[in-house]
Order: sequence, then structure tokens, then C-alpha cells
Amino acid sequence: MAPKAAPSSSAQSQSSVQTLWSAYSEQTPDRLKFIDSFLLFIMLSGVIQFAYCVLVTNYPFNAFLAGFASTIGQFVLTASLRAQVNPENKSEFKDVSPERAFADFALGSIVLHFFVFNFLG
Repeated sequence: MAPKAAPSSSAQSQSSVQTLWSAYSEQTPDRLKFIDSFLLFIMLSGVIQFAYCVLVTNYPFNAFLAGFASTIGQFVLTASLRAQVNPENKSEFKDVSPERAFADFALGSIVLHFFVFNFLG
């Protein structure tokens, strides 16, 4: 009896990615999927800003710093919102309702963008 050939590395990683994606699709609530899509948008926005600054120009450097800081700050606030709204983290955030978490997120976003706007000059 000949030994079975081990699956190739790419086939194994593709299987792992498919397993991860199917588990994410089935087990993650829609609210968290929406927040995750916003996190992905923010991340892509930051990558595009950085690439533009490096490849094209960074002439109004204050504008780049303000935009990039805004992107990073909004990403952190959104990741915090996701952690507080996630039902699996209920034991860590006992006193925080989803409404309060969103209110904290909104207030933090307003304060962040106030400082970014003032940094622009």
C-alpha cells in the first residue's frame, strides 16, 4: 500500500481560508459584519492616502498628517466599538449597552474630527 501524498501547501492554505470564511459568514452577526466592512474601508482609505503621499506628492503635508491621523483614529474608535458590541465579549463589558457603546463611538468621532479640522489650520 503506497503512502498518501500530503496535500500541497497552497491547497491546504486555500482550504483553511475557505473554512475561516465559511465560519465567519455563518457565525458572525450582521451588525459585526457591517462594522468589519467599515473597518476594511477605513484601512483601504489609509493605504490609498499613504500611497498617494509616497508616490505622487506630500505638498500640503499638514493635510496628509490630518487625513492619516483621522483614518487611524477612526479605525481605533471603530475597533473599540466592535469589541464592545460583540456578544462574545459580554463578560468584559457588563455595564456597556450597545447604545452606550455607539454613543461613545459617536462622541469620540466628533472630538477626533474637531481636532483634525483644527490641525488643518
